[in-house]
Amino acid sequence: MNYSPKNSNSTNPRGHPPEFQQVIGEKSVDFVGREFVFTAIHEFLHRYNRGYFTIVGAPGSGKSAIIAKYVTENPQVFYYNAQVEGKNQADEFIRDVCTQIVETLDLQSLHPLPDNPIEGSWFLSLLLQKMSDRLEPNQRLIIAIDALHTVNANCQSPGSNLFYLPRYLPDRVYFLLTRRPFVRDKSGLLIETPSQTLDLGEYPEQNREDVQACIQRNLINEPEFIARLTEASENNFMYLSQILPAIANFYPSLQLFEMLFTSPLLPGLEAYYQSHWQKMKGEGLSGVSLGVLRVLVDPALASWKNGGGISAEAIAQLIHEDEYQVEEVLENWLEFLQTDGIGETFYSLYHSSFSHWLSQQI
Repeated sequence: MNYSPKNSNSTNPRGHPPEFQQVIGEKSVDFVGREFVFTAIHEFLHRYNRGYFTIVGAPGSGKSAIIAKYVTENPQVFYYNAQVEGKNQADEFIRDVCTQIVETLDLQSLHPLPDNPIEGSWFLSLLLQKMSDRLEPNQRLIIAIDALHTVNANCQSPGSNLFYLPRYLPDRVYFLLTRRPFVRDKSGLLIETPSQTLDLGEYPEQNREDVQACIQRNLINEPEFIARLTEASENNFMYLSQILPAIANFYPSLQLFEMLFTSPLLPGLEAYYQSHWQKMKGEGLSGVSLGVLRVLVDPALASWKNGGGISAEAIAQLIHEDEYQVEEVLENWLEFLQTDGIGETFYSLYHSSFSHWLSQQI
């Protein structure tokens, strides 16, 4: 059982800001599957009396939809989305979340917020402790944060946790996070409390089943179409969300289905990939970065993808650059890559459609 809000209304029962409520509605519509994720969250909440649970996945793997659905099914959870414009800085996060808690739970003694709530995150920690003291043994306070990878760490004190998230948590207080793949020792979080990470990429069969269920819900149950589209999706829900409406317009013409896969990229995917490209480029590509990218997108080397990617050592040999510099580039792009291998790591871009699009950019 989670903590129940006192002040709510029928249009916004959770007390979220309107821009967050809109995102929750958009992300959770037509949701299917992901029971293995919800089961893992449930088990974590009952195994530990506090902690951080993090869902990690490549772009388009369904992280935002999962957390939005969880919030709709658990209306006492407080929600924050770092992808919303203007919401990727710590001061906005602490101000918004503290306001949600104070107003929803009617903590008049803590309202209005102090002038400096972000300095050292002292007010958030104080608020969480006060809430912990008020909770009954069977109650929990859960704060869900979507897209932690978008946080602007440059607006915080050097070495501080992303969003100034607490290093320690009081009893029955939990954070549910989503983020793209990251280098472990550069996570941006130092936590001294129970934690668990669920990597969606480690559940290919469950993801595939959910993709098939999503296709079946949106198309006539035609085995050939489902099989081909499941393979083309590569378990990526963003890809599906863009291509399913287009296919629905053409269905059931197999010829038009073929044309769709060879036609120019759909506008939604074009914009999505463009945002990835801007982040990968940063202020400009170095010679090493460009060399790495050319290897990753080279269609002549597609056999590497079937074998789980290519190692940093192999890339360095192909482009005649230092392996350490190649590894730095790959680490910087990790959120857009798939990794595989035990001992030695092999890399490939997270989706073949994105790889093809990038090849056209360079």
